[in-house]
This record gives sequence, C-alpha cells and structure tokens, in this order.
Amino acid sequence: MTTAPELHLPFRPRAARRVALVLGVLTVVGTIAIMVLVPQMPGVTFTLADHVGLVLLAASILWLLWRQGAVRALPDRSGLTVRNFILTRTVEWAEIVAVHFGDGSPWVQLDLSEGDTLAVMAIQRADGARAVAESRRLATLVALHEPRT
Repeated sequence: MTTAPELHLPFRPRAARRVALVLGVLTVVGTIAIMVLVPQMPGVTFTLADHVGLVLLAASILWLLWRQGAVRALPDRSGLTVRNFILTRTVEWAEIVAVHFGDGSPWVQLDLSEGDTLAVMAIQRADGARAVAESRRLATLVALHEPRT
C-alpha cells in the first residue's frame, strides 16, 4: 500500500509543548533566583538540605513538564505507537475501529476492537483547527489501513 509520506508524520501537540517549555524555563529561573536571593535575606538561614530539597522539587517539576512535552503518536506501516503522559501503547491498524474527537473531548479517542478506548493526547483540542486537521489525518490513516475483504 502506497500512501503520501506526510500522512505518516508524527502527531505532536503544539500548545502543550510550548507551555511545557515556558514553564520549564520559569522553573529553572525561579529555582536559581530562590537559591541566590533567599539566603541573602536578613534572618533567613538556608541549609544544604533546603538547597537539595529545592533542587529535587525543581527536578520533579521539570520531569513532569518533559513528560507532557514528549506526548506523541507515531504512525508506521504496522500501526500506531501512542505515547501519552504516563503510558506508551502500540496498536495495529486493524485494532482501531474508529477515531473520535467529540466537542467535549480534550484529545482524540480511538475505539479499539477489544472494546477498549485509547486516548491520543498528541492531538489536543487546545491546538484548535490544527487539532481537527490532525484528527482527520489520523482517521484517513486508519481508513487506508483497513483490512480489505
């Protein structure tokens, strides 16, 4: 089966990645500012444990932001690998029964043949018209890979 190469490009959210990047920069700048400025305040003692705790907190926040920014869906010939915030799952094209992007849904939902539903956080409502176009592209890929009888 021959399909246009642009159909198989990765799906990635734009708004969520931008927000994660901005918040990541603010977290680093804020952490540095606290570590430099707070110990200089009169009557404030900032111990090594305080520094370590602050760095661990910032690292935790950065990890969460990285996970949000790393959300994606990668189509290939055999199926779709969906990397959401916590879990990554690969489904074959034949397993995907339908693609839904309802009015109230924050991201695309895939109905799977086993009766399960899989969220595709890579296509998010926050991306507006682009998200609608990406959901259509995903639906086109699913239709192109339907088993022929």
